Amino acid sequence: MVPLDPSLFIQPFQYEFFTRAIVVSVLVGGVCGLIGVYIVLRGMSYIGHGMSHAVFGGAVVSYIAGLSFYVGAALWGLASAVLINEITRSNKIKADAAIGVVTTAGFAIGVFLISTTRSYTRNIEALLFGNILGITDQDLWIIVFVTIITAAFIFFFQKRLIFTLFDREAAKVYGVKTNMVELSFSLILATVVIASMNSIGVTLLAAAIVAPAISARLITNSFNKMVVLSTILGVIIAFLGMYSSYFFDSASGATIVLYGASAYGFSCLLAFLRKIYQTHSHGKLGHSHPHIHENEHKHEHLKNR
Repeated sequence: MVPLDPSLFIQPFQYEFFTRAIVVSVLVGGVCGLIGVYIVLRGMSYIGHGMSHAVFGGAVVSYIAGLSFYVGAALWGLASAVLINEITRSNKIKADAAIGVVTTAGFAIGVFLISTTRSYTRNIEALLFGNILGITDQDLWIIVFVTIITAAFIFFFQKRLIFTLFDREAAKVYGVKTNMVELSFSLILATVVIASMNSIGVTLLAAAIVAPAISARLITNSFNKMVVLSTILGVIIAFLGMYSSYFFDSASGATIVLYGASAYGFSCLLAFLRKIYQTHSHGKLGHSHPHIHENEHKHEHLKNR
């Protein structure tokens, strides 16, 4: 058997563009995992999918106008966030309907312009499917900036976010400006999507946001632990996906998403095994609950309520 050369494992890092791509993927994975927790717990997993599609229209308009895609994507994404919030608040329309109409319209405009102007370029293809190896220094600094802004927002607004997330009406009673909190969160999500879409792609970005959060949710019931675990999982999934794509010679965005799906499958298995471990039978009756162990042999049952 031919011995495996250890230098093979560090070979990808010899290329500057790949090292930059690794840094970008870790930042994008971490920030998507962080913000994904709040999206999943709100029961609005589709908003990441919808927002990524909405900004695509603005990006296409920017390309046709000869501008940076960030200009159109930012304007379109922020306008979509405000419009969705206003429709939901003013007209008694549920968020899923507003998101479906506004974001799909944005994506449709992009497709319409591509089909009529025949300006389907490789750059636009990168927006759809991601091109993390083509990330520039400008893209890197934008992602760093968005990561810092998102982390700061979550840190300073966490209590109000949680209050609005779990009991919106009670939050209003206690003086929390829930509409402002929800709008601010939507704007932060839009900036994350805009900064990440060039590396992951609009068709795959939603999975990068949701996969770490739902995986963490299956493992823990603690909110704080879920936030930390989802962020860590996002970083690990992005790193492994980006790193292994070098050896598989595969699309990095798709590889990252497949690792996210694998993480979810592993979390399902872990949750299932934990449930079996905690299951007891009393005659023909069976139930499961967590254990609190005391000393070496004694333990007591903590009943679920």
